[in-house]
Amino acid sequence: MSLKTIKNVREEKWTELKSLAARNRLPLGKMIEEMIDSYAKRTEEGWNRILKGEKHLSDREAEDMRKIVLELRKERGFRE
Repeated sequence: MSLKTIKNVREEKWTELKSLAARNRLPLGKMIEEMIDSYAKRTEEGWNRILKGEKHLSDREAEDMRKIVLELRKERGFRE
């Protein structure tokens, strides 16, 4: 097994991570794996809620808003 280091981790946080792993009776590597998996799952769920959730605007309202934004961008000299 090779030694890995994690840069820019304050001593207090490192101690807290080790105590969390010990409290959950997990090796430190397994604890980090679970944290990464949990983070990835929460992130994906958040994006799914945003992208696949209930619409706040009807398609017509969204199209009207897009047209208004394009006009404003054109008036102010921004890219379309």
